[in-house]
Amino acid sequence: MNIQEFITHIENEFDDLKPGILEPDSKFRDVFEWNSINALILIAMVKTEYDVALTADDLIKSKTVKDIYSIIESRIQQ
Repeated sequence: MNIQEFITHIENEFDDLKPGILEPDSKFRDVFEWNSINALILIAMVKTEYDVALTADDLIKSKTVKDIYSIIESRIQQ
């Protein structure tokens, strides 16, 4: 897994997110409408694609796409 693959998964998951907009340092709450439904979609995508459980607290503490990616990467290595 690399961060570009992760970004592609996110872009494929959200219809209103145009491909190529997200970057590792993008603040995901600023790029598209962030709400509880989108949070659940992201949590489900991460569980399905990477078998990693993200919590609401993980998302609250994360600001950028890279922050979320780092959490996933650290949990995969455990």
